[in-house]
Amino acid sequence: MLDLAIVLVYFAAIMIVALSGKTGKETTPEEYFLSNRNLPWYSIAISTIATNIQGYQFLGMMGSAYLYGLAQASLEINAIQGILVAAFIFVPLYLNDRVMTITQFIRKRLGQTVATVYTLANIALFATITLGAALFWGAYAAHEVFEEHLLFLHESELMRVAFLLVALGIFSAIYTYLGGLAAVVKTDIIQFSILLIGGFVVLFVSIKELGGWNQLYIKTPELMHLHLPSDHEKLPWTHIFGLFLLNINYWCANQTVMQRSLAARSLKDAQIGLMAGGVMKYVMAVLIVIPGIALVGILGENGLSDPDLAFPHMVKNYLPTGVMGIILCALFASLMSTVDSTFNSLATLFSIDIYKEFINPQATDRQIVSAGRNTILISLITGSLMGLVLLYAKFNNPEDAFTHTLNELRYYINCGIVVLICAAAFLAFPNKRAALVAFFSTIPLHLIFKNFAPDMNYFVRAGWVIIIAFLLLTIGSDFYFKKRRDLFKSSSVVVSQFGWGLLVSLIMLHYIFH
Repeated sequence: MLDLAIVLVYFAAIMIVALSGKTGKETTPEEYFLSNRNLPWYSIAISTIATNIQGYQFLGMMGSAYLYGLAQASLEINAIQGILVAAFIFVPLYLNDRVMTITQFIRKRLGQTVATVYTLANIALFATITLGAALFWGAYAAHEVFEEHLLFLHESELMRVAFLLVALGIFSAIYTYLGGLAAVVKTDIIQFSILLIGGFVVLFVSIKELGGWNQLYIKTPELMHLHLPSDHEKLPWTHIFGLFLLNINYWCANQTVMQRSLAARSLKDAQIGLMAGGVMKYVMAVLIVIPGIALVGILGENGLSDPDLAFPHMVKNYLPTGVMGIILCALFASLMSTVDSTFNSLATLFSIDIYKEFINPQATDRQIVSAGRNTILISLITGSLMGLVLLYAKFNNPEDAFTHTLNELRYYINCGIVVLICAAAFLAFPNKRAALVAFFSTIPLHLIFKNFAPDMNYFVRAGWVIIIAFLLLTIGSDFYFKKRRDLFKSSSVVVSQFGWGLLVSLIMLHYIFH
């Protein structure tokens, strides 16, 4: 009962905080979608990383760490690459143009048709796989940890998780619908704090059960390598090259992630906020990956049949009553901080780039905000349906590390988005028709590689697809850096030093833990 009480208090607190800044009917689009462009650096940092951390990190990535060890941390720490590119190249461009959506930036450089394709591709991705995966992982994690408390919902495990999935989606949609980005940021700060508390509890408990930090190298030395052989099925060391390009999509061209930086009160706040978030990614890498490795040493030969149950196994078997309630709140926080941000971004993209541009060009501020709110309701339905599909797929293949399956699925669209955003930022005179062809070429290129090189790692394959498509686009074009010297822009010397420090720290980690 104590655990349940903690969870109920958490949900009540989130709703109260979210609705404390509830927007009225006469709110402007800039107020609703971008919080009046007044976010300080710490709000940007916390809200961005809270959005980035999902239930799949605690389940999927910890499950993958249980199988592959420290190499799984590569997906967390190498986010620094994308964060630095975003902070010093893309964000200055976005803020200089004062765009509300990244689509507006692409439209200015690649034309209306390409911009619309970008918007529709992102809306399709966010409203299905992104929302569905976040809802799936959050509900699945909560059920696996608290299964015995949820038996009253239904006798079928599948139905219980499905009920949680839909209920959590509805809760997140309510406060996002009413409060806009301001509500999202406020709740993200609370949710990230709970995430950290829950993560550190699991980390310290796992190390205690293992027998100390040194036991990681004594009991699981084979898992303490950041770089795996180049022929590894899921995480060869060569994946970092494709991952670098894919990080451009996530950290530079993703409306959900960039929305806080677009709402920054200054370039300095945006840059410091992103890089502070980069430091937090190091912390999250430790919280997510180390417990998965430690569990291998704890269990020994009595391993798990489903690697994605590593986190629930740790919580159910090693944490006392009361603490389990905090962990469950952390799981819900990881879910809702991603879902509410995705709802808000979907509302922004549709209302600004589709509704205002094509459906009702003369729309008033009230009509634009109303269109955004209606988008949240529709995406709740599409996201929940996709979550149920992913839930069914997981139950049919419980032995897989499902996080890699979902990653591969996303990259069919993400590769084309990387090509477009790089063309918009780096090419002086890109061919607009070629940009459209390059975007759509990434899907058949994926299929060709998968057919003729089926053993190629999906990160490596994505890297080749992006490079080939971008080379097709660059024929006859000039790069910006041949014509201008301000491609990299920093708001101050201290900010530049912060950036160099992050880059050096990343290189050192790769060297130390190779």
